[in-house]
This record gives sequence, structure tokens and C-alpha cells, in this order.
Amino acid sequence: MAKATPDIAHHFLFPSTLLAESKPHLVQTILGSCVAVCLYDTRIGIGGINHYMLPLWTGNGLPSPKYGDVAIDLLVEKMLSLGAQKRNMIAKVFGGASQNNLGHTLFEIGKRNIAIAEKNLYQHGISIEGKSTGGDRGRKILFNTASGQVLMTFLEKFDLKVSPI
Repeated sequence: MAKATPDIAHHFLFPSTLLAESKPHLVQTILGSCVAVCLYDTRIGIGGINHYMLPLWTGNGLPSPKYGDVAIDLLVEKMLSLGAQKRNMIAKVFGGASQNNLGHTLFEIGKRNIAIAEKNLYQHGISIEGKSTGGDRGRKILFNTASGQVLMTFLEKFDLKVSPI
């Protein structure tokens, strides 16, 4: 990626949020079992990203981008409101690591997060042009919404240990 220029805003994307704006952004996020979907309209050159924690909204409480099905639909809607068209969009999907040491193995949250991204993007008619999903290591990504480029690095695996006090 080219050097950051002053006209590109920098943004850290927290879990359960999304960003899609016409103004270019360099968006950074960190993923474990969470998934981020990056959408980019190749014709008008705008992109958006979400970061969700769980695959499906249960219908309890308000729908939130904490859930993959909601987060993906909201991101697509936001992109469309900015002038993007589904036929011009491509997706890149990241995350969904198995976090055995954090107790997520039983529910396979990472695998289910990946599956909902693939299913929902397919239903929207948006092809996945790149992905780095699964495994047992977290990821840090940097998404350029103006170019659609994503830089990704793996995080070092760590064990969460509880020690007596």
C-alpha cells in the first residue's frame, strides 16, 4: 500500500461496528473468532467494513452489527446508499479463528461466523475475491476503503492462563 496521505482518515474499527463512507479511510481492526467483511465497489471506488462477534441475531433485543447476519445486511445497505451497486461489489473476508483457549470450541463461533459471511454474501450476489479465515491465530487487518486493498498480519498465538492470587 502506498504511504498514507493526509487526506485519508484513519479509523480503528471496534467489534460490533461498521464503517462505510464516501470519504477514503484506512480502517484497522483486530480479529480472533470475530469476522470482518470488507466490501468494495470496483466501479465507483468506495469500500466499507464490518466487524461482528456472533453469527446470528436471535430476535431478542434490537438487531445489532454484533451479529453477522445483521452486520452484513447493514453494510450492504450502507454501501448501496453511497451509490454502490451489488453487481460491482467484491468482498474480502477475514477472521473466524478457533479460540480454543477462550472456551469457544464447544460452540465453534469462528466457523459459524465464517459460514454466515459466505451464505449472506452469496444471497446478496456478492463474490468473495479474497479471504483469510479459520485456523487458530488472530489477525490484524488494515483496509483501504478507496482502493479495496487489505493488508493482513497474523497475531502471535497466546494462551490465556488464570493464575491463583
